[in-house]
This record gives sequence, C-alpha cells and structure tokens, in this order.
Amino acid sequence: MARVTVEDCIDKVENRFELVLLAGHRARLLSSGAPLTIDRDRDKNPVVALREIADETITPDDLKEQLIHSLQKYVEVDEPEAETVPLLSSSPAAAAVAPQGSGDGDDIQFDRMSEEDLLRGLENLAPPTETEEEGD
Repeated sequence: MARVTVEDCIDKVENRFELVLLAGHRARLLSSGAPLTIDRDRDKNPVVALREIADETITPDDLKEQLIHSLQKYVEVDEPEAETVPLLSSSPAAAAVAPQGSGDGDDIQFDRMSEEDLLRGLENLAPPTETEEEGD
C-alpha cells in the first residue's frame, strides 16, 4: 500500500469512514469478477480499489449507489395499474336483465348496485335487538 494512501483519496471522498466503506465494496466487487479500470500492477484488490478512487476512474457516487443497492433486501418495483376487465357480453343492458339459469348455460347475470343504493340499503339495516333470554 505504499503507492496509495488515504491522503490520495481524501479529496475525492471527504469522510474517511465512507472511503473505507466504498473501497471495501469495490474490493469485494473486484473479487467477484468486476472488470478493472486501471492496471493491477500486482496489487491486491483493496489497493486497486483505492487507486481507482484516487485516479477517479470510478466515481464515489456510483460506488455509493452500488453499495446501497447491494444492501437493500426489498427492492420496490413499479407495477402497472390493474386494467378494468371488459364485460363478457356485447350489450351491458342485456347482461343486466338476462334471466339467471335460462337453460343454455351461456347466460350470465350481472348484479349492479350504485353507491347510493348500497348506502340506502345499509341505512335500512337495524342492529340486532336483544331478546329477554340474552339479556339475563
């Protein structure tokens, strides 16, 4: 490590702790087969990582993003919104009034209720009343 010191890298990464984290992450990437951006010169991976940071062949911001990504356990994926399913029959009015079980098995009845109808129905519901047997 005679050729690379912390002083060579400290102007690229001001925080020494962050420098150690980034250089260690880059050294692990090199160990796993990541391509070199400088000549190795018989140096070990931590020295090569520090030399890459000092020579600015690898930017600290890119290393930081890679390090954060490698530590994430849950990666949020944007999935497309669910699309509405089209009706099976060609005419919605015919499907709504089709009699259920008309014999040929192809008739499908759709029950439709507006929000107002649902709220009106819920307002008409009464809570269960207590009987004398339950109240004892």
